[in-house]
Amino acid sequence: MAKKIFKYRGKTVDELKLLPLKDFMNLLPARERRSLSRGFTDEQKILLREIELGKTKIKTHVRDLIILPNMIGLTFEIYTGSKFESVVLTDEMIGHRLGEFANTRRSLLHSSPGVGATKSNSSVSVR
Repeated sequence: MAKKIFKYRGKTVDELKLLPLKDFMNLLPARERRSLSRGFTDEQKILLREIELGKTKIKTHVRDLIILPNMIGLTFEIYTGSKFESVVLTDEMIGHRLGEFANTRRSLLHSSPGVGATKSNSSVSVR
């Protein structure tokens, strides 16, 4: 069985890489399109310059940058607030933001309640 080719809004990744930014913006949802139409921040421009230089492993604090087709295949070290989390960008991530793939909050798992936490615990002997 042949491998399914990823398409974003009917275009392959190679076709998306050839598109100018204005044409790519028209394929994005409204919020991402508006963000790109306002232009890049200084930090985002620095990050895009590093990508153009050909770096393959990039450390960044920029979490709000929208993933563009020319970023596919690169490894980003995205800051989570306490450490850098390594993320390899794939085809399906196009149009999302970098921060979506590096969680800033850990999942919390509660165990059983402690002594004195419930009324039933008050009648149980501690010994």
